[in-house]
Amino acid sequence: QLQLVESGGGLVQPGGSLRLSCAASGFTLDGWAIGWFRQVPGKEREGVSCISNGGKTTNYVDSVKGRFTVSRDNAENRVYLQMNSLKPEDTAVYYCAASPMCRSTMWSIQYRYWGQGTQVTVSS
Repeated sequence: QLQLVESGGGLVQPGGSLRLSCAASGFTLDGWAIGWFRQVPGKEREGVSCISNGGKTTNYVDSVKGRFTVSRDNAENRVYLQMNSLKPEDTAVYYCAASPMCRSTMWSIQYRYWGQGTQVTVSS
């Protein structure tokens, strides 16, 4: 069964950092672009960042540029999202997902496989 699993979420104070991890089971990630999305109740899922299958192309939504960094380790079959200088508005459930391409505009429909999500809460 093809599956993505996120980990690394939690509660952090404003200004703090978290690193999310996305692991694959049942397939290898190196043939896929991986995107990170987030969603809060009552709002649409938002594309946060993506990385191409080779890691040479990355994209970020404007609200996280300069604070979040996406990376991948294909040998470990993992993709990471380093989140620094976190703000309360970053609070959401974060999902990773696999797509054939990392596009500058991220839409959920572009992504074929999804994880179950991990909660990130930024609060004092």
